Amino acid sequence: MKAAVISISEKGRELSLRIKKSADFIAVERFCIRSYSDFGSRCFEDIGGLVSDIWDKYDAIVFICAGGIAVRAIAPHIKSKTTDPAVIVIDEGGRFVIPILSGHIGGANALAVRLSELLGAQAAVTTATDIGGHFSPDSFAAANGLIITDLNGAKAVASAVLSGERIGLLSDYECINIPEEITTEPDCNIGLYIGTEDKTPFPVTLKLVPKNIILGIGCKRGTDFTAIDILVRMSLHNADIPMERVAEIATIDIKKDENGLLQFCEKYGLELRTYAAQELMETEGDFSSSLFVKKVTGVDNVCERSAVKCGGGRLIIRKKAANGVTVAAAEKPIILDFERKIL
Repeated sequence: MKAAVISISEKGRELSLRIKKSADFIAVERFCIRSYSDFGSRCFEDIGGLVSDIWDKYDAIVFICAGGIAVRAIAPHIKSKTTDPAVIVIDEGGRFVIPILSGHIGGANALAVRLSELLGAQAAVTTATDIGGHFSPDSFAAANGLIITDLNGAKAVASAVLSGERIGLLSDYECINIPEEITTEPDCNIGLYIGTEDKTPFPVTLKLVPKNIILGIGCKRGTDFTAIDILVRMSLHNADIPMERVAEIATIDIKKDENGLLQFCEKYGLELRTYAAQELMETEGDFSSSLFVKKVTGVDNVCERSAVKCGGGRLIIRKKAANGVTVAAAEKPIILDFERKIL
């Protein structure tokens, strides 16, 4: 998780430095108001302008200041619980850590708990399911890389849990550490279906779809972003796989600075994983082979091998090629853990 830590006072600066040095569970970048900055921080003068610049660039924003200042700074940018970053406020004395936005899906609640443990502070988590130690569909989905297809359905499940109602579960994937609130018995009024098929096993069904598709992409030097985008979208469409299920992009290391590929990753918010030719050649599996590609890159197939190398699963889209681009996809095997946390 990439976090921006913002401070506006000397005590806040000292606290942000403490977080930077000790919070090894997040990647911290410090932003200090110019009057109270140091060599290792980025300076700013207007907190509203700063938040406008960084809102979509970080997984979490941690304010070390009064809560009102933070609320006013983020108010113009709040859009949806599925896309907004986690937002946390810490008082400059380091006594309270308060998640104020994207507590479950964004991970603010879990981050607040970790930061409070680090600082010896009190985490002021206010979400009902967390307070009671109950199952939260939002937290479960976020921690296990699942896509919530219906926010109203997620609210219905959370409400049923708080009312003491048993929640049904039908999953196409292995599940472990299933809590007491969840049952695999079929006679439930409300429940979860985890999978990719068109199933509604309960009168009220919340469908959770795994985000576990790894795209392997190869391309000629200088290939335009549009050519990559078109082939990827066409390949996924033909395989009936929504783009939202893609978790990562993989390729050979000589393509790590390929502009079109980097633009593609940036557009969809995906991380690019790269591997050396020898690593790809040592990847086991049934892959198509090209002597020309091997002569140029040192590996006989970039897209299929990189997808499997990154995901460790099986190919579900074999090599597709057009306009100097090759695409393949692998489905990463998953085990769903109801006790898994985001951080």
